[in-house]
Amino acid sequence: MGFDGRVVSGIGVVAAVIDAGNFVGAGRALGLTQSGVSRAVARFEQRVGVRLFERNARAVMLTDEGRRFYEKIAPLLSDLDEAVTDIGRASAAVRGVLRASVHPVAMHYMLGARLTEFLAAHPELSLDLSVRDDSGALAAEGYDVAVRFGEPVLSGQIVRRLLESRVVTCASPGYLAQHGKPRRPQDLAQHECIQFPDPVTRRPFAWEFQRKGKTVKVRTTGRLTVNDGATMLMACEQGHGIAQSLEFAATGLKDGRLIDLFPDWNEERFPLYVHFPSRRQQAAKVRAFVDFVAAVAKIYDQPR
Repeated sequence: MGFDGRVVSGIGVVAAVIDAGNFVGAGRALGLTQSGVSRAVARFEQRVGVRLFERNARAVMLTDEGRRFYEKIAPLLSDLDEAVTDIGRASAAVRGVLRASVHPVAMHYMLGARLTEFLAAHPELSLDLSVRDDSGALAAEGYDVAVRFGEPVLSGQIVRRLLESRVVTCASPGYLAQHGKPRRPQDLAQHECIQFPDPVTRRPFAWEFQRKGKTVKVRTTGRLTVNDGATMLMACEQGHGIAQSLEFAATGLKDGRLIDLFPDWNEERFPLYVHFPSRRQQAAKVRAFVDFVAAVAKIYDQPR
């Protein structure tokens, strides 16, 4: 016997008749007429090749074959019902395994210190976290959700803007004492500038400066190119060269380890988004993580 949807449908009707004890009660449970239930049972009996019920004017009773058949399918029906219940719970309860991809800068400077807080709030959830600069498709990479910088370039994903951070150009006091402080963005052409590559093109990001609607592009060079923001800022603090960074990540600005070189030219903003496959039937674990990231990002947001 080939398996198809009619088998499942037939088993459902048979189970309803057994539970109700008659065709009338089964019809009420299934939204069918008594004759509709009777025809469905007859079709299924013809398909399996045995008579499952003895029918009379007063009752419907299982035959010996029908009893043996039901003894075999009853555990399967119970497992199926449990599976449906579990998946329904999963969509309403924060549980299971959440696979997330988070950009290293967002992880190191925003989310990392708060992960324990998130997991403590959801004791039935396990977090499988990949800290990487990743621009691939979520489904293809096996992720439920991703946190990424830059404007979205892939279609077929739902995105939510989390924040915009100012782009600052900074250097250490030691570097400036040795090489002098540039007075304007164009002076950077004579300085050692730490390069940061675009994850899509793999070429270093262009250095731009914005003020009062005016944009200035400067060609910069440097012997160090690094794709990790923490490493770039560490090299900058140690005096290797000048770097462009998101302001919330450049924590050295607060205690003097770094100097903002052009505070009048930092109107450029760089966005951070959370990506997830779909809003429809979105699992509670994804909603919980998106809400958590959004709440943290709000602290660092610098809207125009």
